[in-house]
Amino acid sequence: MTADAVSPLPRSSHHREAPPAVTAMVRLIRDAWMKAEPYTPEISQFFYGMLFTLAPATRDFFPINMEVQRGRLVRALVHIVQMVDRPDDLVPFLRQLGRDHRKFGVIPRHYEAVGTALLAALKNQLGPDWTPEVERAWAEAFTIVARAMQEAAASDTNPASWSATVVEHRRLSWDLALVRLQPDQPVPYLPGQYMSVEVPQRPRLWRYLSPANAPREDGGMEFHVRAVDGGWVSRAIVSHTQLGDVWRFGPPLGRLKVDRESGRDVLMIAGGTGIAPLSSILDNLAQWGDNPSVQVFYGGPGREDLYDLEQLRALAATNPWLTVVPVVERGQPTAGFELGTLPEAVTRHGAWPKHDVLVSGSPSMIRATVSRMLVAGSALDQIKYDPFTID
Repeated sequence: MTADAVSPLPRSSHHREAPPAVTAMVRLIRDAWMKAEPYTPEISQFFYGMLFTLAPATRDFFPINMEVQRGRLVRALVHIVQMVDRPDDLVPFLRQLGRDHRKFGVIPRHYEAVGTALLAALKNQLGPDWTPEVERAWAEAFTIVARAMQEAAASDTNPASWSATVVEHRRLSWDLALVRLQPDQPVPYLPGQYMSVEVPQRPRLWRYLSPANAPREDGGMEFHVRAVDGGWVSRAIVSHTQLGDVWRFGPPLGRLKVDRESGRDVLMIAGGTGIAPLSSILDNLAQWGDNPSVQVFYGGPGREDLYDLEQLRALAATNPWLTVVPVVERGQPTAGFELGTLPEAVTRHGAWPKHDVLVSGSPSMIRATVSRMLVAGSALDQIKYDPFTID
């Protein structure tokens, strides 16, 4: 629960409707959070103080410097609690998250401590707005969340985490690095999934990364990491990774995939290093001769940001089912490139009916792209994106 989340988008018409009691519960939760959100720093400080008092062992789950952590867990918890009326989206994610939290050694009493600390922090800030009805709504929602995570963790027979050794670190530009690793044993991820990662330069600061290759027989994995402003982990990976470093991985997460048997063509939209999970899927599809038609819109501010373009073009040259459309936001019109933002470029071609759409990039890019496509007439059921992303 340490990643920033993409803000919720409209619900698909095919999602199950939540019972009226759940809808009322979520309304109370969202109204309370609207009042509390401006005070997230104060809520976070109270939350961690209470958590470490109730369950001192949980202090070891977090980095020594709490400044880089403060607020992240509270925002993630609230985002998850607010989704209890969207079980089709929430339950699969909670199951993955419960398995992922095994790497910390989380046990049932830790969940209880987290819930108690969260409710106490909100009560402390909201004062008279924290009514018995509001408290009951938050407590019931958190119980639903915790139960789903604990049940998934208890049923998982895989290792709680995997280790891998860095065998190559190459700077592709001043702020971008390619890192290859060899795991002690293969990590059972699917093309398009991502994993939580801990690197030795930033112990306990777990961040999500996506392999850029499909699973291989030898288990080798390749990651593309860009140093982002304020990104302690990404900057450390780009600048300070050494051969022989040992990384630790949590279980695979995510829902980006291509169904080759669906009969539908595929639209992929990638911003920056968001191309990595889509490259993993393309790498897997390249093993087959009979694939759906796949069109990739790959964008960034300038030509230099499309670091993987030549590899994509090489793959397209030998796979007629693949078309690559590069998109840049600035510069003069250039043959073979579209000019504008990714949302603009994609929606110039209409609503993409009968396509499965995969979107990968920063939270702001995902929000803008999905919203623009919905306005253009695309159906939300067509579109897949992962709600939690790396920093």
